[in-house]
Parts: sequence; structure tokens; C-alpha cells
Amino acid sequence: MEISDIEKLRTSVRGLVLCPGEDGYDTARTVPNAMIDRRPAAIARCTGAADVIAAVRFARENDLVVSVRGGGHSIAGKAVCDHGLMIDLSAMKGIRVDPRRRTVRAETGVKLGEFDRETQTFGLATTQGVVPTVGMSGLTLGGGWGHLHGKYGLAIDNVIGADVVTANGDLLTANESENQDLF
Repeated sequence: MEISDIEKLRTSVRGLVLCPGEDGYDTARTVPNAMIDRRPAAIARCTGAADVIAAVRFARENDLVVSVRGGGHSIAGKAVCDHGLMIDLSAMKGIRVDPRRRTVRAETGVKLGEFDRETQTFGLATTQGVVPTVGMSGLTLGGGWGHLHGKYGLAIDNVIGADVVTANGDLLTANESENQDLF
């Protein structure tokens, strides 16, 4: 990948794009398991869906391996790739609680403790996990065991929809009525 390619990516996203040797690169690529020492060619620190779309399309155009970091817990190191593009969603922290409908919209960088703080304000609890530093997206996609799962199911059982950026770089809504096969 050329410097001009990186500059193209930098102009297409609002978030930071980090490369080896730059401030913040080593921190952004680090996961809790010190045995994982992967070095992406670039890290796109996305701030919203438009950044994710741009990063995915950039990776496709440049034939790059992609890894995705949500909350950053990733003990197995799957959030980090060697020589590819790491799409870092950890800055995407939006949470919107609808206490009347008893639903929550949470972005992919939200951690369980952050989610709990918001929902508990409205007297709500979640079936999700028990470790407050775990990212909600990875926890949910992995099933999502928690204290309430015996009565209310796993976290994934309680998802009612998701906005998904596909490998083509398209943003889709997936739920019971839209893109049911993806849901």
C-alpha cells in the first residue's frame, strides 16, 4: 500500500487513520492478550457508519485483509490483522434508551459497563455478560451469556435488529422484516 493510498483513506473518513510508527498506533492495535502482536498496515478509527463504509470499500479496492475491533476485549486477537486494514469501531459509543418501548440502540464500540449505566438509569437490565469491560458487539455476536440468560435468553436472542455494513460496503438494516436472511 502506498502513502497516497493512505492519504485517500484519510480524506474519506472523519476518524483517525493510524499507520506504523505514528502516535497511537501501538495502543490501538493492542489487545489484552500480550501473546497477540499483530501489525496492521493501517488502522481506521471509525466515528460512524460513513467511516465504516469508506474503510470497507477502501479495503476491497486495495485487496486488503480486514479485521474489526468493537469494544477491544478480543482475547483471541481476532480484532487485529497483520498487514491489512484494522477497522476500529471502539470510538462508536452512541447509546439511546427508549424506556417506553424497553429497547436500546447501541453502537459497536459500547462496553457492557457503559450499556448497563445507561439502561439502569431507566430501571432496565440486560441479559448480556458479567464483565463490564467487554464490548457489546463481540459479546452479542458470540452469544452473550449473562446473569439473566436462564430466564430471558442469551444476548443474541434479544437482538431485534442491526445496521450492518456488508463486505461490499453497503449499509443494510437487518431485522424480522428487512434482510431476514442476514438477520
